Amino acid sequence: MKDASKSRKSELYDHLKTAIMTLRLRPGADLDESSLSEEFALSRTPLREVLRQLAGEGYVDLREHRGARVSEMSHTTLRDFFLTAPMMYGAVLTLAAKNARPDQIEALKAAQQDFKAALRTGSGADRAMANNRFHEITGEMADNIYLAPSFQRLLIDHARIGMTFYRPRDAKMAENLSLASQQHDAIIAAIEDGDDAAAAQLAIDHWNLSRDQIELFVMPSGLDVPLGSAAGKTPA
Repeated sequence: MKDASKSRKSELYDHLKTAIMTLRLRPGADLDESSLSEEFALSRTPLREVLRQLAGEGYVDLREHRGARVSEMSHTTLRDFFLTAPMMYGAVLTLAAKNARPDQIEALKAAQQDFKAALRTGSGADRAMANNRFHEITGEMADNIYLAPSFQRLLIDHARIGMTFYRPRDAKMAENLSLASQQHDAIIAAIEDGDDAAAAQLAIDHWNLSRDQIELFVMPSGLDVPLGSAAGKTPA
């Protein structure tokens, strides 16, 4: 019975994580805990355990007497994201090149193969999640207790903001996706060689590649719905 409950908790965790990062659950959306409990056959206690884990990782906010909601995004959040992302990616890849273990490098190579497969036949959500896993592994490689929680939070919003990047609307955007994959290969090579300087430069190049498309997300012409903390919503 315990194993079955553990499996259902894992399924709920994966379901909510993916739904949040791919915008099936919008920033600021309230979570219907009764429906989730019924859908995943979980009582309130294990359900809340999953929500507390997700809250600790930055996916949801827990409000006393008001239930859980998806973590919000505001203009302040987006401003901080643009200021911090290039520095954070640079630090993570620099440390990854210094600290990566052979088994982690193999895991990164496998994640890259999944990313390439998603580029060929996957949806925008598939691509975003495959890219996220690639970068999650680099964060694990960095092995820094101070960077880890901040990088995890950054990846959540990068996935949400970056959904525009993974739904190419023209040939240039499609070309950028191909280049992103090539940069992943170069990142793997730099990490495998222990070349922290090359890894740091690739972090900048990789960020710059997606930055312009990400900016479409926050400019008025690129918004599907108004962006603002008051509305509690943000666009795909």
